[in-house]
Amino acid sequence: MTELLQLVSGLSRDQAVVGFIVFLRVGAVVALLPAFGERSVPQRVRLLVTIMFTVIVMPVVSDMLVPFAQAEQFPAVLLATEVIAGLALGVGLRLFVLALQTAGSIAAQSTSLSQIFGGGSTVDPQPAIGHLLVFGGLAIAVMNGLHIQIARVIIYSYDILPAGEFPAARILTDWGISQVARAFSMGFTLAAPFVIASLIYNVALGVINRAMPQLMVAFIGAPAITAGGLMLMFLVVPILLHVWSQELLVYLSDPFGAAK
Repeated sequence: MTELLQLVSGLSRDQAVVGFIVFLRVGAVVALLPAFGERSVPQRVRLLVTIMFTVIVMPVVSDMLVPFAQAEQFPAVLLATEVIAGLALGVGLRLFVLALQTAGSIAAQSTSLSQIFGGGSTVDPQPAIGHLLVFGGLAIAVMNGLHIQIARVIIYSYDILPAGEFPAARILTDWGISQVARAFSMGFTLAAPFVIASLIYNVALGVINRAMPQLMVAFIGAPAITAGGLMLMFLVVPILLHVWSQELLVYLSDPFGAAK
């Protein structure tokens, strides 16, 4: 702690102002960042993560921000532009978590697993499949170097969203709509195996009930769809997480592709 205080006290005014400007954008990103910005992560840890990303990003972008630091008065517009830019980055990444949550909810409803091992006591109540997909996806993302990719994206963002300039509303709106559509499309795609299995199950159950009206198919079918859902989850979840992680890597390689 003493060494950190000595380091901070040794910063010049310009360096301190540049660090604050970077901190505004990084803080908004980390607030919505998958894995590092989850609500289950203590606030002190998130603050430390924000400071660490600021320390990484600041030396690379300092030349772009020095003119703002050397101004006689701090440009108040930066308080808005930097936060907006950071929130745009964070929302784009948070939508990937939303895709996993959507896929888990659809899969659970399709296979009658929505109440098994439910997560009602957790920060984000959701079915067990949703928890499995979210935590598995976040673990894979971190192992694939999510923190490195995030630092690169934040640095790259200063070329697309310059400091002190509001992004064009039309471009930002089109980009946001495309990202939301992509997230829901991905969620439905990931849940497709469970939806198809549920459709086949219900059609077969209807045929059996039609052929043997006296048979209580509900008592036979309920355990069957539950067991089938668990087996299907065991078989396809690794594939789904691989597909999701590849989509995330593609997005991180060019997060502003739709905004250019």
